[in-house]
Amino acid sequence: MIFDCHTHLFLPGQVGGAFAAAAKRAWDIEIVATEEEHRDNVRGFDGAIVLAFDAPATGCIVPNEDVARYVATDPGRLFGFASIDPNRPDAPRLLHEAIAEYKLSGLKIAPIYQNFYPNDSRHYALYAKANELKLPILWHQGTSFIPEGYLDASRPVELDPIARAFPQLKMIIAHMGHPWIDECISVVRKNPNVYMDMSALGSRPWQFYNALVSAMEYGVTHKILFGSDFPFFSTQKTIELLRNVNQFAQGTMLPQIPDRLIEEIIHRNTPDILGLV
Repeated sequence: MIFDCHTHLFLPGQVGGAFAAAAKRAWDIEIVATEEEHRDNVRGFDGAIVLAFDAPATGCIVPNEDVARYVATDPGRLFGFASIDPNRPDAPRLLHEAIAEYKLSGLKIAPIYQNFYPNDSRHYALYAKANELKLPILWHQGTSFIPEGYLDASRPVELDPIARAFPQLKMIIAHMGHPWIDECISVVRKNPNVYMDMSALGSRPWQFYNALVSAMEYGVTHKILFGSDFPFFSTQKTIELLRNVNQFAQGTMLPQIPDRLIEEIIHRNTPDILGLV
């Protein structure tokens, strides 16, 4: 099985405001990922999670209904995650309605894009609703290129109190919480139902290599989920980058990531781990 746990749908016009401006400054691009492009990206693989995005604070709105409509074209292979801005006063009700109406399979939230502090008690009702509905939460706990985002809300350690309050709630820390990778590993190691994905790290190969060495030394490589962060990286390119992660160690005394561990990450049965099937 090769299942991509971190992909996006960005239809034309859905990325604006600070998000679009920062992407233009950083890479001189307009962020778009159509249904056709997403379908081409996952062709030949076993499936993917597709993320909605409710981030009015930074100008990115990918509605739950758009993601639901798309994943319904390939049931059992594509799984949509709702996104609810935790700042909305009726966030728990909105999540309940999104799951009931659109049959989505999880929740995506991102403090640095939605401008909220995860451990604020006001947001625990949303986590409780996800826990009640047995929905995994995928968190963007890490840095971003958007100046308006709350960087201090983005550290992986912010999730530890939540994991302790809801020990049965499955959570995934995206991008291994970069640049706080060892902090992410610490949170994942101590909390049985917290995982991490390695999406987008391939663009920083030295950081990527060191992240996997740390995960190996702490004994948590089995909690790394395979993800690409499409459209920023393709699923196929991410596989190639992961298989080339030992480039810095060749001919040196540096530790090597065993091929067995690399292939276990690539072929991880994420749908089963997260209870999607």
